[in-house]
Amino acid sequence: MHMETQRLILRQWKPEDYSAYATLNADPQVMRYFPATLSNTESDQQADRIENLIAERGWGFWAVELKSTGKFIGFVGLHSQDESSGIPDAPFIEIGWRLAADYWGVGYAPEAAKKALQFAFEVLNIPSVFAFTALQNIPSQQVMIKLGMKNTQQDFNHPKLEQGHRLERHCLYQITQQQWLAVADNID
Repeated sequence: MHMETQRLILRQWKPEDYSAYATLNADPQVMRYFPATLSNTESDQQADRIENLIAERGWGFWAVELKSTGKFIGFVGLHSQDESSGIPDAPFIEIGWRLAADYWGVGYAPEAAKKALQFAFEVLNIPSVFAFTALQNIPSQQVMIKLGMKNTQQDFNHPKLEQGHRLERHCLYQITQQQWLAVADNID
């Protein structure tokens, strides 16, 4: 699987992506809306799971590289949440992203996410895609809004976080296939 946007390539992971991914996951700024940074071993294990899911299904959290340099900058893509996830409206397909901080603020997340949504709606032909994040994560919510996603107003306590954790409360966004068709051409 290989998809391109104007500036980016979304693709299967390569062994050489792992060290850059570990650096990204060790960055407190990148991980501020996650419970903790990841060790190199934890990061490698996560990358293995992501890579294996793409190999099995043909889709997932694709590695993102810059066309201009070939540099790995993070991931953007799709993941499934099953009915036992504890997240409202599950089971569903979610869209997510994690990019190195040096690449924030220039539109890479929405550019790649638009391609992932196109894949979800045009190739997988699913009726809707969801996204969720901690309430404090305004930058990710802004990307969701830019993609045409709507807040479902179903804030929830993330089931994998202990009660009282500072990131426990999450919001849930959604875009339907019909909504996507109406806004897709307007997403930068």
